[in-house]
Amino acid sequence: METKQLKRLPVGIQTFSEVIDLDCLYIDKTEYIWNMIHLSKYIFLSRPRRFGKSLLVSTLQAYFEGRKDLFQGLFIETVEKEWTAYPVLRFDMSMGKHMEKDQLERYLGNRLVEYEVKYGITNPATDSNDRLTALIQAAYKQTGKKVVILIDEYDAPLLDVVHEDTQLPVLRNVMRNFYSPLKASDPYLQFVFLTGITKFSQLSIFSELNNLTNISMFPEFAGICGITKEEVLTQMQDYIGRLARANEWTIEETINQLKQQYDGYHFTWPSPDLFNPFSLLNAFNANRLENFWFSSGTPTYLIEMLRRFHVAPSDMSKMQVLASDFDAPTENMASITPLLYQSGYVTIKEYNRATQLYTLDIPNTEIRVGLMDSLLPNYVDMRKEAGNTTIAKMYLALLHENLDEMFSLLQAYLLTVPYCNNANSEGHYQQMFYVIFSLLGRYVEVEVNTPTGRVDMVMKTDKAVYLFELKLNMSAQAAIKQIDLKDYASKFALCGLPIVKVGINFDPNRRTIGDWKVVTTG
Repeated sequence: METKQLKRLPVGIQTFSEVIDLDCLYIDKTEYIWNMIHLSKYIFLSRPRRFGKSLLVSTLQAYFEGRKDLFQGLFIETVEKEWTAYPVLRFDMSMGKHMEKDQLERYLGNRLVEYEVKYGITNPATDSNDRLTALIQAAYKQTGKKVVILIDEYDAPLLDVVHEDTQLPVLRNVMRNFYSPLKASDPYLQFVFLTGITKFSQLSIFSELNNLTNISMFPEFAGICGITKEEVLTQMQDYIGRLARANEWTIEETINQLKQQYDGYHFTWPSPDLFNPFSLLNAFNANRLENFWFSSGTPTYLIEMLRRFHVAPSDMSKMQVLASDFDAPTENMASITPLLYQSGYVTIKEYNRATQLYTLDIPNTEIRVGLMDSLLPNYVDMRKEAGNTTIAKMYLALLHENLDEMFSLLQAYLLTVPYCNNANSEGHYQQMFYVIFSLLGRYVEVEVNTPTGRVDMVMKTDKAVYLFELKLNMSAQAAIKQIDLKDYASKFALCGLPIVKVGINFDPNRRTIGDWKVVTTG
Protein backbone atom coordinates (compact mmCIF):
# COMPACT_ATOMS: atom_id res chain seq x y z
CA MET A 1 0.00 0.00 0.00
CA GLU A 2 1.37 3.41 -0.97
CA THR A 3 1.78 5.69 2.04
CA LYS A 4 1.25 9.44 1.87
CA GLN A 5 4.35 11.59 2.20
CA LEU A 6 3.78 13.74 5.29
CA LYS A 7 5.33 17.10 6.01
CA ARG A 8 8.30 17.09 8.35
CA LEU A 9 7.36 17.80 11.96
CA PRO A 10 9.20 20.81 13.47
CA VAL A 11 10.66 18.83 16.37
CA GLY A 12 13.37 20.94 18.00
CA ILE A 13 12.81 23.86 15.60
CA GLN A 14 11.78 27.14 17.25
CA THR A 15 12.62 29.52 14.39
CA PHE A 16 9.62 30.45 12.25
CA SER A 17 11.64 31.09 9.08
CA GLU A 18 13.24 27.65 9.36
CA VAL A 19 9.85 25.98 9.84
CA ILE A 20 8.60 27.64 6.64
CA ASP A 21 11.80 27.21 4.60
CA LEU A 22 11.97 23.48 5.43
CA ASP A 23 8.26 23.13 4.60
CA CYS A 24 7.52 21.74 8.07
CA LEU A 25 4.03 21.40 9.47
CA TYR A 26 2.97 24.79 10.89
CA ILE A 27 -0.20 25.25 12.93
CA ASP A 28 -1.29 28.74 11.91
CA LYS A 29 -1.33 31.07 14.93
CA THR A 30 -1.11 34.30 12.96
CA GLU A 31 -4.71 35.33 13.58
CA TYR A 32 -3.87 35.45 17.28
CA ILE A 33 -0.80 37.54 16.42
CA TRP A 34 -2.83 39.99 14.37
CA ASN A 35 -5.39 40.43 17.14
CA MET A 36 -2.67 40.77 19.79
CA ILE A 37 -0.66 43.52 18.09
CA HIS A 38 -3.86 45.53 17.63
CA LEU A 39 -4.87 45.12 21.26
CA SER A 40 -2.06 46.89 23.11
CA LYS A 41 1.45 48.26 22.66
CA TYR A 42 2.85 46.32 25.64
CA ILE A 43 1.90 42.63 25.97
CA PHE A 44 2.86 39.91 28.44
CA LEU A 45 2.06 36.22 27.97
CA SER A 46 2.67 33.49 30.53
CA ARG A 47 2.80 29.86 29.42
CA PRO A 48 4.74 26.79 30.65
CA ARG A 49 8.16 25.89 29.28
CA ARG A 50 8.31 24.20 25.87
CA PHE A 51 4.79 25.31 25.04
CA GLY A 52 5.51 27.21 21.83
CA LYS A 53 6.43 30.62 23.24
CA SER A 54 9.77 30.83 21.40
CA LEU A 55 8.20 29.94 18.05
CA LEU A 56 5.56 32.61 18.70
CA VAL A 57 8.27 35.21 19.40
CA SER A 58 10.14 34.17 16.26
CA THR A 59 6.95 34.51 14.22
CA LEU A 60 6.44 38.01 15.61
CA GLN A 61 10.02 38.87 14.68
CA ALA A 62 9.50 37.75 11.08
CA TYR A 63 6.26 39.71 10.86
CA PHE A 64 7.72 42.96 12.20
CA GLU A 65 10.75 42.59 9.93
CA GLY A 66 8.26 42.70 7.04
CA ARG A 67 9.08 39.22 5.71
CA LYS A 68 5.90 38.79 3.72
CA ASP A 69 7.30 35.82 1.78
CA LEU A 70 7.22 33.65 4.91
CA PHE A 71 3.50 34.15 5.51
CA GLN A 72 2.07 32.93 2.21
CA GLY A 73 -1.15 31.01 2.81
CA LEU A 74 -1.41 32.06 6.46
CA PHE A 75 -4.18 34.17 7.98
CA ILE A 76 -2.08 37.29 8.46
CA GLU A 77 -1.36 37.50 4.71
CA THR A 78 -5.06 38.11 4.11
CA VAL A 79 -5.27 41.15 6.40
CA GLU A 80 -1.85 42.84 6.33
CA LYS A 81 -1.43 45.24 3.40
CA GLU A 82 1.65 47.32 4.26
CA TRP A 83 4.32 44.90 5.60
CA THR A 84 6.40 47.65 7.20
CA ALA A 85 9.90 46.57 8.25
CA TYR A 86 10.70 47.74 11.79
CA PRO A 87 13.99 47.41 13.67
CA VAL A 88 13.54 44.41 15.97
CA LEU A 89 15.53 43.79 19.17
CA ARG A 90 14.97 40.23 20.32
CA PHE A 91 16.40 38.95 23.59
CA ASP A 92 16.25 35.27 24.56
CA MET A 93 16.77 34.95 28.33
CA SER A 94 16.46 31.16 28.40
CA MET A 95 20.23 30.76 28.25
CA GLY A 96 20.69 33.06 31.24
CA LYS A 97 19.89 30.34 33.77
CA HIS A 98 22.15 28.95 36.50
CA MET A 99 24.30 32.10 36.59
CA GLU A 100 25.86 34.20 39.32
CA LYS A 101 25.51 37.98 39.24
CA ASP A 102 28.69 38.66 37.24
CA GLN A 103 27.92 35.90 34.75
CA LEU A 104 24.41 37.21 34.21
CA GLU A 105 25.65 40.77 33.66
CA ARG A 106 28.15 39.49 31.07
CA TYR A 107 25.43 37.45 29.38
CA LEU A 108 23.18 40.51 29.07
CA GLY A 109 26.12 42.57 27.84
CA ASN A 110 26.87 40.03 25.12
CA ARG A 111 23.27 40.14 23.93
CA LEU A 112 23.49 43.93 23.67
CA VAL A 113 26.81 43.82 21.79
CA GLU A 114 25.21 41.88 18.95
CA TYR A 115 22.86 44.79 18.24
CA GLU A 116 25.36 47.54 19.10
CA VAL A 117 27.57 46.27 16.28
CA LYS A 118 24.59 46.30 13.91
CA TYR A 119 23.65 49.88 14.76
CA GLY A 120 27.18 51.26 14.91
CA ILE A 121 27.58 51.85 18.64
CA THR A 122 31.36 51.60 19.16
CA ASN A 123 31.71 53.04 22.65
CA PRO A 124 28.81 51.71 24.73
CA ALA A 125 28.03 52.80 28.28
CA THR A 126 28.89 50.60 31.26
CA ASP A 127 25.47 49.76 32.71
CA SER A 128 23.04 47.58 30.78
CA ASN A 129 20.12 49.98 31.23
CA ASP A 130 22.08 52.88 29.66
CA ARG A 131 23.22 50.58 26.86
CA LEU A 132 19.68 49.41 26.09
CA THR A 133 18.42 53.01 26.10
CA ALA A 134 21.16 54.09 23.68
CA LEU A 135 20.53 51.05 21.46
CA ILE A 136 16.80 51.77 21.16
CA GLN A 137 17.50 55.38 20.23
CA ALA A 138 20.21 54.42 17.73
CA ALA A 139 17.93 51.91 15.99
CA TYR A 140 15.16 54.49 15.82
CA LYS A 141 17.46 57.21 14.48
CA GLN A 142 19.10 55.03 11.82
CA THR A 143 15.93 53.45 10.44
CA GLY A 144 13.42 56.21 11.01
CA LYS A 145 11.09 53.55 12.37
CA LYS A 146 9.99 52.84 15.91
CA VAL A 147 11.58 49.82 17.56
CA VAL A 148 10.01 46.45 18.34
CA ILE A 149 11.31 44.68 21.47
CA LEU A 150 10.71 40.96 21.94
CA ILE A 151 11.86 39.32 25.19
CA ASP A 152 11.50 35.55 25.38
CA GLU A 153 11.51 33.83 28.81
CA TYR A 154 12.08 37.12 30.62
CA ASP A 155 12.09 35.34 34.01
CA ALA A 156 14.44 32.43 33.15
CA PRO A 157 17.44 33.83 35.10
CA LEU A 158 15.29 34.05 38.24
CA LEU A 159 13.26 30.85 38.29
CA ASP A 160 16.01 28.53 39.47
CA VAL A 161 16.70 30.77 42.47
CA VAL A 162 13.07 31.53 43.37
CA HIS A 163 13.49 29.39 46.50
CA GLU A 164 16.75 31.09 47.53
CA ASP A 165 16.51 34.06 49.90
CA THR A 166 19.97 35.43 49.09
CA GLN A 167 20.41 34.91 45.36
CA LEU A 168 16.92 35.95 44.23
CA PRO A 169 17.17 39.63 45.31
CA VAL A 170 20.65 39.95 43.76
CA LEU A 171 19.68 38.56 40.36
CA ARG A 172 16.35 40.35 40.43
CA ASN A 173 18.20 43.68 40.73
CA VAL A 174 20.31 42.80 37.68
CA MET A 175 17.20 42.07 35.60
CA ARG A 176 15.31 45.07 36.97
CA ASN A 177 18.17 47.29 35.82
CA PHE A 178 18.15 45.73 32.35
CA TYR A 179 14.39 46.12 31.84
CA SER A 180 14.10 49.62 33.35
CA PRO A 181 14.49 51.59 30.05
CA LEU A 182 11.30 50.19 28.56
CA LYS A 183 8.99 52.79 30.09
CA ALA A 184 11.22 55.80 29.45
CA SER A 185 11.78 54.70 25.85
CA ASP A 186 8.06 54.69 25.03
CA PRO A 187 8.30 57.42 22.31
CA TYR A 188 10.74 55.22 20.36
CA LEU A 189 8.87 51.92 20.69
CA GLN A 190 6.36 50.38 18.29
CA PHE A 191 5.57 47.18 20.17
CA VAL A 192 6.88 45.30 23.22
CA PHE A 193 6.16 41.62 23.82
CA LEU A 194 7.39 39.53 26.72
CA THR A 195 6.92 35.86 27.49
CA GLY A 196 7.65 34.01 30.69
CA ILE A 197 6.32 31.47 33.12
CA THR A 198 5.57 33.46 36.25
CA LYS A 199 5.27 37.05 37.45
CA PHE A 200 8.01 38.73 39.45
CA SER A 201 6.19 41.87 40.50
CA GLN A 202 9.25 43.70 41.80
CA LEU A 203 10.83 43.86 38.35
CA SER A 204 10.42 47.19 36.59
CA ILE A 205 8.34 45.43 33.91
CA PHE A 206 5.40 44.98 36.28
CA SER A 207 6.04 47.78 38.77
CA GLU A 208 6.58 50.59 36.24
CA LEU A 209 4.92 49.52 32.98
CA ASN A 210 1.40 50.28 34.17
CA ASN A 211 0.12 49.98 30.60
CA LEU A 212 1.35 46.38 30.24
CA THR A 213 -1.50 44.09 29.15
CA ASN A 214 -1.27 40.57 30.56
CA ILE A 215 -3.19 38.40 28.07
CA SER A 216 -2.33 35.12 29.81
CA MET A 217 -5.92 34.52 30.93
CA PHE A 218 -7.79 36.30 28.12
CA PRO A 219 -10.23 33.73 26.63
CA GLU A 220 -9.65 35.13 23.12
CA PHE A 221 -5.97 34.14 23.36
CA ALA A 222 -6.50 30.76 25.05
CA GLY A 223 -5.13 28.86 22.05
CA ILE A 224 -2.22 31.14 21.14
CA CYS A 225 0.28 28.53 22.40
CA GLY A 226 -0.30 24.80 22.45
CA ILE A 227 -2.34 22.84 19.93
CA THR A 228 -6.11 22.73 20.26
CA LYS A 229 -8.14 19.56 19.91
CA GLU A 230 -9.70 20.99 16.75
CA GLU A 231 -6.25 21.71 15.26
CA VAL A 232 -5.15 18.15 16.02
CA LEU A 233 -8.21 16.60 14.39
CA THR A 234 -8.21 18.84 11.29
CA GLN A 235 -4.52 19.51 10.60
CA MET A 236 -2.80 16.44 12.05
CA GLN A 237 -5.14 13.62 11.05
CA ASP A 238 -2.52 11.99 8.80
CA TYR A 239 -0.10 11.79 11.73
CA ILE A 240 -2.84 10.28 13.88
CA GLY A 241 -3.30 7.61 11.20
CA ARG A 242 0.44 6.88 11.06
CA LEU A 243 0.63 6.59 14.86
CA ALA A 244 -2.41 4.28 14.85
CA ARG A 245 -0.86 1.96 12.25
CA ALA A 246 2.49 1.86 14.08
CA ASN A 247 0.82 0.77 17.33
CA GLU A 248 -2.00 -1.31 15.85
CA TRP A 249 -4.66 0.96 17.33
CA THR A 250 -7.89 2.17 15.80
CA ILE A 251 -8.15 5.88 15.02
CA GLU A 252 -10.54 6.30 17.95
CA GLU A 253 -8.18 4.47 20.31
CA THR A 254 -5.27 6.63 19.12
CA ILE A 255 -7.16 9.88 19.72
CA ASN A 256 -8.20 8.71 23.19
CA GLN A 257 -4.62 7.70 24.03
CA LEU A 258 -3.31 11.09 22.88
CA LYS A 259 -5.97 12.93 24.87
CA GLN A 260 -5.25 11.05 28.08
CA GLN A 261 -1.51 11.45 27.69
CA TYR A 262 -1.06 15.05 26.45
CA ASP A 263 -4.39 16.93 26.44
CA GLY A 264 -6.28 18.69 29.22
CA TYR A 265 -4.66 22.14 29.48
CA HIS A 266 -6.80 25.25 30.00
CA PHE A 267 -5.11 28.55 30.79
CA THR A 268 -8.37 30.44 31.20
CA TRP A 269 -12.07 29.64 31.26
CA PRO A 270 -13.76 29.05 28.91
CA SER A 271 -10.97 27.54 26.85
CA PRO A 272 -10.57 24.93 24.13
CA ASP A 273 -8.82 21.72 25.12
CA LEU A 274 -5.09 22.18 24.58
CA PHE A 275 -2.44 19.56 23.90
CA ASN A 276 1.16 19.99 25.01
CA PRO A 277 2.81 20.80 21.64
CA PHE A 278 6.28 19.53 22.59
CA SER A 279 5.03 16.09 23.60
CA LEU A 280 2.47 15.81 20.81
CA LEU A 281 5.00 16.58 18.06
CA ASN A 282 7.55 14.21 19.59
CA ALA A 283 4.94 11.45 19.87
CA PHE A 284 3.97 11.81 16.21
CA ASN A 285 7.64 11.96 15.22
CA ALA A 286 8.60 8.84 17.21
CA ASN A 287 5.29 7.01 16.62
CA ARG A 288 4.99 6.17 20.30
CA LEU A 289 3.69 7.73 23.50
CA GLU A 290 6.24 8.71 26.13
CA ASN A 291 6.58 11.40 28.78
CA PHE A 292 8.51 13.67 26.42
CA TRP A 293 7.81 17.02 28.14
CA PHE A 294 8.50 15.77 31.62
CA SER A 295 11.64 13.86 30.65
CA SER A 296 13.03 17.03 29.05
CA GLY A 297 13.74 18.31 32.55
CA THR A 298 11.94 18.69 35.86
CA PRO A 299 12.81 22.13 37.20
CA THR A 300 14.75 21.99 40.46
CA TYR A 301 12.94 25.05 41.74
CA LEU A 302 9.58 23.27 41.55
CA ILE A 303 10.61 20.29 43.67
CA GLU A 304 12.29 22.65 46.16
CA MET A 305 9.17 24.81 46.41
CA LEU A 306 6.96 21.73 46.92
CA ARG A 307 9.16 20.83 49.87
CA ARG A 308 9.20 24.39 51.21
CA PHE A 309 5.41 24.62 51.18
CA HIS A 310 5.01 21.05 52.51
CA VAL A 311 2.79 20.08 49.58
CA ALA A 312 1.62 16.48 49.75
CA PRO A 313 1.19 14.77 46.35
CA SER A 314 -2.57 14.44 46.85
CA ASP A 315 -2.80 18.19 47.54
CA MET A 316 -2.26 18.82 43.83
CA SER A 317 -5.62 17.29 43.01
CA LYS A 318 -8.74 19.47 42.82
CA MET A 319 -7.22 22.66 44.23
CA GLN A 320 -9.59 25.61 44.47
CA VAL A 321 -8.35 29.18 44.03
CA LEU A 322 -9.66 32.67 43.34
CA ALA A 323 -8.71 34.63 40.23
CA SER A 324 -6.58 36.96 42.34
CA ASP A 325 -4.40 34.00 43.36
CA PHE A 326 -3.12 33.65 39.79
CA ASP A 327 -1.70 37.16 39.95
CA ALA A 328 0.14 36.70 43.24
CA PRO A 329 3.77 37.96 43.15
CA THR A 330 6.12 35.02 42.80
CA GLU A 331 8.69 36.35 45.25
CA ASN A 332 6.06 36.76 47.99
CA MET A 333 4.07 33.58 47.43
CA ALA A 334 1.88 32.49 50.31
CA SER A 335 1.02 29.34 48.34
CA ILE A 336 2.72 27.33 45.62
CA THR A 337 -0.53 27.05 43.64
CA PRO A 338 0.16 29.94 41.20
CA LEU A 339 3.62 28.56 40.40
CA LEU A 340 2.24 25.05 39.84
CA TYR A 341 -0.38 26.49 37.49
CA GLN A 342 1.99 28.78 35.59
CA SER A 343 4.56 25.99 35.24
CA GLY A 344 1.97 23.65 33.68
CA TYR A 345 1.78 21.05 36.46
CA VAL A 346 -1.83 21.86 37.29
CA THR A 347 -4.36 23.49 35.01
CA ILE A 348 -7.90 24.91 35.12
CA LYS A 349 -10.57 22.21 35.03
CA GLU A 350 -13.68 24.13 36.16
CA TYR A 351 -14.83 27.65 37.02
CA ASN A 352 -17.77 28.65 39.21
CA ARG A 353 -19.01 32.13 38.32
CA ALA A 354 -21.06 32.48 41.50
CA THR A 355 -18.08 31.94 43.81
CA GLN A 356 -15.39 32.98 41.28
CA LEU A 357 -13.51 29.84 42.27
CA TYR A 358 -11.30 27.99 39.80
CA THR A 359 -10.76 24.24 40.26
CA LEU A 360 -7.24 23.16 39.31
CA ASP A 361 -5.99 19.64 38.72
CA ILE A 362 -3.13 17.78 37.05
CA PRO A 363 -3.87 18.01 33.31
CA ASN A 364 -3.03 14.55 32.00
CA THR A 365 -1.27 11.22 32.48
CA GLU A 366 2.14 12.51 31.36
CA ILE A 367 2.23 15.14 34.10
CA ARG A 368 0.70 12.91 36.77
CA VAL A 369 3.18 10.09 36.21
CA GLY A 370 6.13 12.44 35.81
CA LEU A 371 5.30 14.39 38.96
CA MET A 372 4.76 11.29 41.05
CA ASP A 373 8.00 9.78 39.79
CA SER A 374 9.81 12.94 40.95
CA LEU A 375 8.07 12.93 44.33
CA LEU A 376 8.36 9.21 45.11
CA PRO A 377 11.87 9.56 46.65
CA ASN A 378 10.28 11.73 49.35
CA TYR A 379 8.37 8.64 50.52
CA VAL A 380 10.60 5.77 49.45
CA ASP A 381 14.36 6.30 49.34
CA MET A 382 14.48 4.45 46.05
CA ARG A 383 17.17 2.64 44.20
CA LYS A 384 15.84 3.75 40.84
CA GLU A 385 16.18 0.57 38.80
CA ALA A 386 14.86 -1.76 41.50
CA GLY A 387 12.02 0.64 42.29
CA ASN A 388 10.93 0.96 38.67
CA THR A 389 11.06 -2.81 38.21
CA THR A 390 8.90 -3.33 41.30
CA ILE A 391 6.33 -0.79 40.13
CA ALA A 392 6.22 -2.41 36.67
CA LYS A 393 5.55 -5.81 38.25
CA MET A 394 2.90 -4.26 40.53
CA TYR A 395 1.22 -2.84 37.45
CA LEU A 396 0.96 -6.30 35.89
CA ALA A 397 -0.37 -7.78 39.13
CA LEU A 398 -3.06 -5.09 39.38
CA LEU A 399 -3.93 -5.57 35.72
CA HIS A 400 -4.68 -9.20 36.54
CA GLU A 401 -6.52 -8.17 39.74
CA ASN A 402 -4.00 -10.04 41.83
CA LEU A 403 -3.73 -7.73 44.84
CA ASP A 404 -1.98 -10.34 46.97
CA GLU A 405 0.87 -10.46 44.46
CA MET A 406 0.94 -6.66 44.23
CA PHE A 407 1.20 -6.14 48.00
CA SER A 408 3.75 -8.96 48.33
CA LEU A 409 5.98 -7.16 45.82
CA LEU A 410 5.66 -3.86 47.66
CA GLN A 411 6.18 -5.46 51.06
CA ALA A 412 9.40 -7.15 49.92
CA TYR A 413 10.67 -4.00 48.23
CA LEU A 414 10.06 -1.71 51.21
CA LEU A 415 12.17 -4.04 53.36
CA THR A 416 15.17 -3.25 51.12
CA VAL A 417 15.06 0.56 51.17
CA PRO A 418 16.61 2.88 53.78
CA TYR A 419 14.59 4.60 56.46
CA CYS A 420 12.49 7.61 55.44
CA ASN A 421 11.48 10.45 57.73
CA ASN A 422 7.90 10.38 59.05
CA ALA A 423 7.62 6.66 58.24
CA ASN A 424 5.86 6.20 61.57
CA SER A 425 2.71 8.07 60.52
CA GLU A 426 -0.36 6.93 58.61
CA GLY A 427 -0.17 10.08 56.51
CA HIS A 428 3.27 9.08 55.21
CA TYR A 429 2.02 5.71 53.98
CA GLN A 430 -1.18 7.22 52.60
CA GLN A 431 0.81 9.63 50.41
CA MET A 432 3.23 6.86 49.44
CA PHE A 433 0.32 4.73 48.21
CA TYR A 434 -1.18 7.73 46.41
CA VAL A 435 2.10 8.28 44.54
CA ILE A 436 2.62 4.60 43.68
CA PHE A 437 -0.92 4.04 42.43
CA SER A 438 -0.72 7.25 40.40
CA LEU A 439 2.47 5.86 38.84
CA LEU A 440 0.47 2.78 37.95
CA GLY A 441 -1.73 5.09 35.89
CA ARG A 442 -4.74 4.74 38.16
CA TYR A 443 -7.22 7.37 39.26
CA VAL A 444 -6.71 7.80 43.00
CA GLU A 445 -8.31 10.03 45.64
CA VAL A 446 -7.47 10.34 49.31
CA GLU A 447 -9.71 11.25 52.24
CA VAL A 448 -12.90 10.69 50.24
CA ASN A 449 -16.02 11.81 52.10
CA THR A 450 -18.97 9.46 52.54
CA PRO A 451 -22.18 10.02 54.54
CA THR A 452 -20.64 8.14 57.47
CA GLY A 453 -16.99 9.17 57.41
CA ARG A 454 -13.94 9.39 55.18
CA VAL A 455 -12.27 6.61 53.21
CA ASP A 456 -8.48 6.80 53.44
CA MET A 457 -8.08 6.17 49.72
CA VAL A 458 -10.23 5.25 46.70
CA MET A 459 -8.78 3.82 43.50
CA LYS A 460 -10.81 3.27 40.35
CA THR A 461 -9.91 0.95 37.47
CA ASP A 462 -11.89 -0.33 34.52
CA LYS A 463 -12.74 -3.46 36.50
CA ALA A 464 -13.39 -2.36 40.09
CA VAL A 465 -13.51 0.35 42.73
CA TYR A 466 -11.03 -0.23 45.56
CA LEU A 467 -11.64 1.19 49.04
CA PHE A 468 -8.49 1.36 51.15
CA GLU A 469 -8.34 1.75 54.91
CA LEU A 470 -4.82 2.13 56.27
CA LYS A 471 -3.75 1.32 59.82
CA LEU A 472 -0.45 1.72 61.64
CA ASN A 473 0.67 -1.02 64.03
CA MET A 474 -2.82 -2.52 64.29
CA SER A 475 -4.17 -5.16 61.88
CA ALA A 476 -5.62 -5.47 58.40
CA GLN A 477 -8.73 -7.04 59.95
CA ALA A 478 -9.24 -3.89 62.05
CA ALA A 479 -9.09 -1.84 58.86
CA ILE A 480 -11.71 -4.02 57.14
CA LYS A 481 -13.88 -3.81 60.24
CA GLN A 482 -13.85 0.01 60.01
CA ILE A 483 -14.85 -0.09 56.32
CA ASP A 484 -17.81 -2.33 57.24
CA LEU A 485 -18.75 -0.42 60.40
CA LYS A 486 -18.83 2.91 58.54
CA ASP A 487 -20.49 1.28 55.50
CA TYR A 488 -18.15 3.13 53.14
CA ALA A 489 -19.16 0.86 50.25
CA SER A 490 -22.74 2.20 50.14
CA LYS A 491 -21.58 5.47 48.52
CA PHE A 492 -20.25 3.51 45.52
CA ALA A 493 -23.06 0.94 45.26
CA LEU A 494 -24.47 2.42 42.04
CA CYS A 495 -21.16 2.74 40.18
CA GLY A 496 -21.77 -0.50 38.25
CA LEU A 497 -18.44 -2.03 39.28
CA PRO A 498 -17.49 -4.55 41.97
CA ILE A 499 -16.44 -2.96 45.27
CA VAL A 500 -13.17 -4.27 46.67
CA LYS A 501 -12.45 -3.53 50.33
CA VAL A 502 -8.74 -3.44 51.15
CA GLY A 503 -7.41 -3.28 54.69
CA ILE A 504 -3.68 -2.62 55.09
CA ASN A 505 -1.63 -2.53 58.27
CA PHE A 506 1.85 -1.00 58.31
CA ASP A 507 4.57 -2.22 60.65
CA PRO A 508 6.51 0.90 61.79
CA ASN A 509 9.37 -1.17 63.19
CA ARG A 510 10.02 -3.07 59.96
CA ARG A 511 8.93 0.01 57.91
CA THR A 512 6.86 -2.03 55.48
CA ILE A 513 3.40 -3.59 55.09
CA GLY A 514 2.63 -5.87 58.04
CA ASP A 515 -0.45 -7.58 56.68
CA TRP A 516 -3.32 -6.94 54.33
CA LYS A 517 -6.81 -8.27 53.66
CA VAL A 518 -8.87 -8.06 50.46
CA VAL A 519 -12.65 -8.56 50.39
CA THR A 520 -14.63 -8.33 47.12
CA THR A 521 -18.37 -7.54 47.13
CA GLY A 522 -20.94 -6.96 44.43
